Parts: sequence; C-alpha cells; structure tokens
Amino acid sequence: MADHTTDPRVVVVTGGANGIGRAIARRFARGGARVSAWDVVPAPDLVAELEGLGASGALFQRVDVTRADEVAAATELVTTRWGRYDVLINNAGIVRDAQLVKWKDGEVASLMDDATFDAVVAVNFKGVFLCARAAVPHMIRGGGGAIVNASSVVGLYGNFGQTNYAATKSAVITMTRTWARELGKHNIRVNAVAPGFIATEMVAAMPQKILDGMVSHTPLARMGRPDEVAEAYYWLASDAASYVHGATLSVDGGLVTGT
Repeated sequence: MADHTTDPRVVVVTGGANGIGRAIARRFARGGARVSAWDVVPAPDLVAELEGLGASGALFQRVDVTRADEVAAATELVTTRWGRYDVLINNAGIVRDAQLVKWKDGEVASLMDDATFDAVVAVNFKGVFLCARAAVPHMIRGGGGAIVNASSVVGLYGNFGQTNYAATKSAVITMTRTWARELGKHNIRVNAVAPGFIATEMVAAMPQKILDGMVSHTPLARMGRPDEVAEAYYWLASDAASYVHGATLSVDGGLVTGT
C-alpha cells in the first residue's frame, strides 16, 4: 500500500488491541487506510488514536477469531461500511507453554494437556483459516488483495516448551504457501512474517534473566520493537512488494544465525 490518503484501502488487523497488532494498525493508519482492528479484549481509545494518525476510517470490533459466526459477522460489517476488503493481517495469537512430558525423579511430573494444546491451535491456526476464508470472496470480487499471516521464528526452528505454539506457526507457513498457489490467479498475494524476540508488553513482563537470554541469542544484541515488525507487514501488503508471493519474511535481528 502506498503511503497516501486518497482511495484508501480497507485493512483488517486481527489481535489489533495491543502489541504488534496495535503497531500494525497504527502503521496502516499513518498510510491513510481504513482500519478495522479485531480483538477479544477492549481497546476504548484505539479508534481515536488511529483517526488521529491519519486513518481515513477506523473501527474496533470485538471478535473471537475461533468462532466462524463472529468472523463472518465482523467481515460483513467491514464490507457493508466501506464497500470493499483489501488487506487481511492475520495477527491474532496466544501462547500457552508447557513441555510435552516433564519428567522428574523417575516419573511424569506434568504433561501438556488437551486444553492447553487445543486453545493455541484454535486461535493461531484455525483463526487464521476462518478469517481468510471470510475475506477471500470479497477480495476476489474486488479484483484482488493481500493477506499477511503471523508466523514466528519458532515455526521455522521449534522451541523448548512450545509444541503447540511452534506447530501452529509452522502450519501458518504451509497455509501461506498453499494459499499463494490457490489465490495468485485472483490477484491476491499471500505472505507471512516470522518475528523473533519483540519487546511487547507481554514479553516485557518476563523475568530479566529470560530477557537477557533472548538478547544474548540475537546478533543485533537487542529485542525488536513492534513498530519494526509492523513495517514488514505494511511493506508486504503494499504495491512495493507486488511480486512477493508465498514468502515468509523473518524479522528477528539475525536470531536464526545466532542460535
């Protein structure tokens, strides 16, 4: 998307209330887009903030991306209000960490239970599917669009204690490649972003020892900022990336080469 305020595109950002999602919504607002942020937590000041940054229109919708009916209703509201649907940023995600099997003193101390596994799969994997399924028909009717999905470096390389999270983020990459094959003929580009350690509110609340460990494994010797990840999403959805399709862009400060 060009950085302009004429003929603005309509952009949906899931998980848009906080963290990277909010940074993405802010970035599209600065480009003059019409932005609908979806989340399950309230964001009472978000609409005013986006409009103040230059959004041609802003909307906050309480949407549980694991519920097909809520996704469909929210999609209908967006297209009814603005008459089009150009960009879907599938950012919503959760973390519920546990070891597959924790073994201590010769016996099982704990397991990753079904509820922990299923909750992450529902949001991080099925939610991406449901939101894209609802968006694509509108994009086809409108002549094209862009979908950018949230993966993670752990989706590429795995991570201790994150069987559920890593699996969903890997699945997002294969969905991205599959949809690239299916949707290119409709002028819909599909890509993914794989962030590394990013200084969101959730990460900042972690113990300092863990934060220091993250930094020590990152060649740039710092954590990333949400606005730096937002730039990757913005670029992949823009005309500047018009021949980028089916790709996964790592935004990780060199973490892959540093591990």
